[in-house]
Amino acid sequence: MGINLKPIDIVDDISKEEFFEKYLKPRRPVVIKNMAKKWPAYQKWTMEYMKEVVGDVEVPLYDSSKADPSAPINASAAQMKFGDYIDLIQREPTDLRIFLFDPIKYAPKLLEDYISPKELMGGFLDKYPNMFFGGKGSVTFLHFDIDMAHIFHTHFNGRKHVLLFDYKWRERLYQIPYATYALEDYDIENPDFTKFPALDGVEGIECFLEHGDTLFMPTGWWHWMKYLDGSFSISLRAWDKSWAVKAHSLWNLTVQRKFDDIMKSSFKKKYMDWKEKMAVKRAEIALKRGLPR
Repeated sequence: MGINLKPIDIVDDISKEEFFEKYLKPRRPVVIKNMAKKWPAYQKWTMEYMKEVVGDVEVPLYDSSKADPSAPINASAAQMKFGDYIDLIQREPTDLRIFLFDPIKYAPKLLEDYISPKELMGGFLDKYPNMFFGGKGSVTFLHFDIDMAHIFHTHFNGRKHVLLFDYKWRERLYQIPYATYALEDYDIENPDFTKFPALDGVEGIECFLEHGDTLFMPTGWWHWMKYLDGSFSISLRAWDKSWAVKAHSLWNLTVQRKFDDIMKSSFKKKYMDWKEKMAVKRAEIALKRGLPR
């Protein structure tokens, strides 16, 4: 009984041809050890440097509490000056995280510190990176990215534990309807298979990121992340060439999100209770049918 986790493939460097055949084409994650070592950020991006360039910016903070049924997706739990937050995560463990932060907006010179790996693939959204900061022990709940982009996720100044699951496992992971995240009532590190039997037998990939490691997450892959140290990451996003994936992204970002926000504001807890019941029902059906095959 359990979730079947395999270690991720790890390479020091990789050619465009090998990357395409082994990882991009089959949509398989990989950790690239040396990619970020070519960036100025590899040496420059310390906690103190980030404080220096964007320390006075007020940032939204997110915690590990269960989502408020009436709140829009990505609603923050608190606000704090970025510099004060950096001091906090260096000083002590905290479950507060910074999510989808765009530092380029406040410090354009940071654009000079990293290089999109266009030698591996195209489609990068060069001017729209996202950064993520977390205190020791903080967790990013299990989800897949709403825009369905490929992601090159590079970590700095510490360690991060990552669990990854192919999109095909979404029902067995108890995906919430009209959302890109899973039921928040189980601990993916130590699930209760009696309460959540559909998790038994789910297959995933596990990795531990260190300073400068780059994780390639293909479109649609579910991910759960835990900060083992106060640290941060940057995600560089690239569009998939498939028009079906682009259409899925557009649907998620427009129709689905708008519908979900309207239903939340109109029916609040009643709507969330229905969604959670449906997540359980769909997971049980998928398990009974032996899905995915």
